[in-house]
Amino acid sequence: MSFEQQEPVKRRSSTVRPVTIRATRMSDAEAIAAIANLPGFRAGTLRLPFQNIEETRQWLEKPSPNSTGIVAEVDGQVVGSAGLTRLSGRRIHIGQIGMGVHDDFTGSGIGSALLSALIDTADNWLAIKRLELTVYADNLPAIGLYEKFGFETEGRLRAFAFRNGEYVDALTMARLRF
Repeated sequence: MSFEQQEPVKRRSSTVRPVTIRATRMSDAEAIAAIANLPGFRAGTLRLPFQNIEETRQWLEKPSPNSTGIVAEVDGQVVGSAGLTRLSGRRIHIGQIGMGVHDDFTGSGIGSALLSALIDTADNWLAIKRLELTVYADNLPAIGLYEKFGFETEGRLRAFAFRNGEYVDALTMARLRF
């Protein structure tokens, strides 16, 4: 896959628009912080409300070792972000992923484009055998997306996180490449 990849996606209005997948940039901090503060996006993460731009800038300035950060753009607007972090030592064959899509673009193919790019990077550039993720058990659209790309549920983490006034479960999912 090239540094930038374009795929057609549908916005909720059913208009097909091209999406560009590219590496994150420092200039994306404001857009990523704005997306992280959307209620739907935040509900699928461990983030607290009111993430500020400075926190996002610091995260972009000091990425985790062995990590790849990407964003999805539609018409020049950042509409999703995702990351892949390769583990080390005896778990060097494993990559952990996380991703999220702007509330107005869910169900439009952005998640598929982001996940496809991460999987391509893991499979064809890093020789990662196992991709892992954690997803809230009530996030059925995300679970369906991951299953579409070959992820399988391996376990349930009861009372995994406190979200919106209650404890919620999460699923651990993985995709193995043979």
